[in-house]
Amino acid sequence: MPYRWTSDPDAPTQEMQLWPHNSLPQHGMAAVVLTTFTLILIPALPLLGSVVLWGLLPFLMLAVWGIYFALRRNRKSRQIIEVLTLDGDQTHLCRTGPNGAVQEWDCNRYWTQVTKYDDQGPIPHYVTLKGKGREVEIGAFLSEEERIALFDDLTKALRQ
Repeated sequence: MPYRWTSDPDAPTQEMQLWPHNSLPQHGMAAVVLTTFTLILIPALPLLGSVVLWGLLPFLMLAVWGIYFALRRNRKSRQIIEVLTLDGDQTHLCRTGPNGAVQEWDCNRYWTQVTKYDDQGPIPHYVTLKGKGREVEIGAFLSEEERIALFDDLTKALRQ
């Protein structure tokens, strides 16, 4: 699961961290780019020593650069972290976006409501926290099953 409680469930202050799936680590990205480069060059081997190779080479390099750029951009856009802190009387949610922008929300723990919109939200099983006249999403980047589990975990944690 791309979320975890970082403190003991019986502790007075509980903290949950949520993050999107990052299935391709940095060294895996390098391997994909290197493999693509190698596989693109295999058909170009018979062209070694000819002028045609120099005509194709810019386009081959552009294809490799395009894959590298797309993978880096995807990785950067997945750098999201949400931290939910539940202490004795406060609920605090801090979301750091891929561009470094920080969004914060807090509410009295007693008045915090966890809501799951099965079909009405922008995505199925959309989970929100509501309180202090404001409703904020949590874990929108998770899969459907993970959002259902998140809703159950949050409901249990807020009841304690």
